[in-house]
Amino acid sequence: MRFREEYEYISLIRPDSVTVWEYPEVRERLSHYLGVLRGEKPARYRVARRMPVDYDEKAPLEELLDVHRSYSRDFEKVYAESVEKGLEKNLPSKSYLDLKIEIAKRMLRSCFFCEWRCMVNREEGKRGVCGLGKEVRVASAFLHVGEEAPLVPSGTIFFTGCSFKCVYCQNWDISTRVDNGEKVTPQELAGIATALYLRGARNINYVGGNPDQQLHVILESLRYMDVNVPLLWNSNMYMSQEALSLLLDVVDIWLPDFKYGNDDCARRLSGVPRYFEVVSRNHKVVCDAGRDIIIRHLVLPSHVECCTKPVLKWISENCPRALVNVMDQYRPEHLVARFPQRWPEIARRPTASEIREAYEYADRLGLAWRPVSL
Repeated sequence: MRFREEYEYISLIRPDSVTVWEYPEVRERLSHYLGVLRGEKPARYRVARRMPVDYDEKAPLEELLDVHRSYSRDFEKVYAESVEKGLEKNLPSKSYLDLKIEIAKRMLRSCFFCEWRCMVNREEGKRGVCGLGKEVRVASAFLHVGEEAPLVPSGTIFFTGCSFKCVYCQNWDISTRVDNGEKVTPQELAGIATALYLRGARNINYVGGNPDQQLHVILESLRYMDVNVPLLWNSNMYMSQEALSLLLDVVDIWLPDFKYGNDDCARRLSGVPRYFEVVSRNHKVVCDAGRDIIIRHLVLPSHVECCTKPVLKWISENCPRALVNVMDQYRPEHLVARFPQRWPEIARRPTASEIREAYEYADRLGLAWRPVSL
């Protein structure tokens, strides 16, 4: 019902957010997401919230992770039953979601939400590479009409802090200045998300900065929500394998970045080690699980050969079902804008020929990029 009621409003702002569903590849590759939008399927977190589990709250973290792995193998069956028979009305005393929350809180005490694996005790206020302690801050939350067409209007929640140090970051004011936001509790975050849904959001878009470092509060906020809205994870995809395992069965649609085709560019421009290994691993987990995904690749000037082509080739070979947004909106920002002589090759916009070369290569690879890029 909400999907039909939004039609006229959305079509006035972004006509492509309606016409994009005419593409068979979009309907097929985002079939789960579309099913939740139409009310034909429950959002994944609502099923996780109702799936009973048995675990000892005092058990060591490794034991809890083992228990989680065991229950994760049953989730798809439980989810399919929920689609067929409807959601359980009563909540269990301990749920799959509760287990995820407990694990995330334990991980915070020696933080390894991302592959920096700082191992600092953020629960006690110590700050990791992301600049964050225990507190989570929201810089802004609004209905975003500038996202990919199937996502508009997107209920975006921008968090502060990030595990990357991109020299060209367009959101540097919140990624590097972690206190530029309002502190939120899990209950308050749930209220923000629910309000966005009631205003017409097609999804709840956790972004930043980067959302991975806010995992403990985001997961707990789902205890206080029960609206049927798809959850979207908009991430740099540098999370740890353990963090990804907690997210996989609560996120309905993924919107990750795949920035670089090699580790050298990643180290020099974003300050992160082991980039390609970590990010490709995480993309493959999501793709192999059959999850709905739109992969973003920002075309950087002078980086078509070293980054754009290797990334697009990897996607074609490992995530052929993905939709791909080949993005042309790079502009020099943040440190590059202040010190262009330090990064001269990206101190300009990409040329029309560079963008055309990226598009033509995506076509040669057979990627589904046009519905979400142009």
